[in-house]
Amino acid sequence: MRNIQKVLLTLTAGSLLTVGAQAATSYSNGYTGQPYVGAKVGQFDLDIDNADDPTAYGVYGGYNFDSTFGVEAEYVGSDDADYRNGDLDAKTYGAYGTARYQFPNTGLYAKGKLGVAKTEVEGEGDYTNGAVRVSNSTSDTGIAGGVGLGYSVNPDFGVEAEYSVMDSDVDAKLLTVGAQLKF
Repeated sequence: MRNIQKVLLTLTAGSLLTVGAQAATSYSNGYTGQPYVGAKVGQFDLDIDNADDPTAYGVYGGYNFDSTFGVEAEYVGSDDADYRNGDLDAKTYGAYGTARYQFPNTGLYAKGKLGVAKTEVEGEGDYTNGAVRVSNSTSDTGIAGGVGLGYSVNPDFGVEAEYSVMDSDVDAKLLTVGAQLKF
């Protein structure tokens, strides 16, 4: 190859890499992606007859590849809910792909997530989950998703409200508010 062709190929490749780097979103950490961790609290809505809905507590973490798309994992557990003079506990473990829309000139954003979640419910004695009779516990994995609204207080801290649905034998719904730290 001639020297002029090598120079032109090098300049073209360098220009394309520079344009790609400038097009990427730059977060406060100097990188194009941004990891985050958070905590949430809320309420489970379980499809279980004659049971109180337990209070939910959880932790989550994720990574935004850019300002629009990312991934997230979460664990949410519950306190004991009253059920026929006994207790009922619920837990979910989920992994999701996320999509965000940043409202222009504000810290406000809308978020959607879709993925897979495992939901476990344990109780003392038999209970009815919809039309299904369950003894002591049930566990199922299924499609899960959610929608939420968030506000970035500053580049390193945000708050979110979210409604999630886990479609499995348990049919759990979850309404939470949370806070997250971004790195």
